Amino acid sequence: MSATADHAEERTNPAERLGFQPGQVVQELGYDDDAEQELREGIEAITGQSLVDEDHDDVADAVVLWFRDDDGDLTDALVDATTLIDPGAPVWLLTPKTGREGYVEPSEIGEAAQTAGLAQTSTISAGKDWSGSRLVTPKGRR
Repeated sequence: MSATADHAEERTNPAERLGFQPGQVVQELGYDDDAEQELREGIEAITGQSLVDEDHDDVADAVVLWFRDDDGDLTDALVDATTLIDPGAPVWLLTPKTGREGYVEPSEIGEAAQTAGLAQTSTISAGKDWSGSRLVTPKGRR
């Protein structure tokens, strides 16, 4: 491809780096007005399905969890998120970036993930105001 960086960026779906596939069911938890709409729409464009909410009563292929510092206990939120997916499926924890309202310290994320039985595999920029941490349950654990 020989497009300029600006043109390439316009065509890039921000959700592509999250690894979603067509047909996947993605459950969204913690949604509020401050959530990154472009990312949400990108996930739906890739999967070809609307995001499902906390009322979804079947197993999802992945969870997107929007979490801010004042949203309560992060460990509890992560444990709740893992009850909705199979072992090995990702939980994308989306938290405000450094300096943004609701910022969550990386050490808190690491501690909460470990307590919830999750392993952090990567961290990305998930939009202008949000960072994403990919967390997974070990496949051998239940």
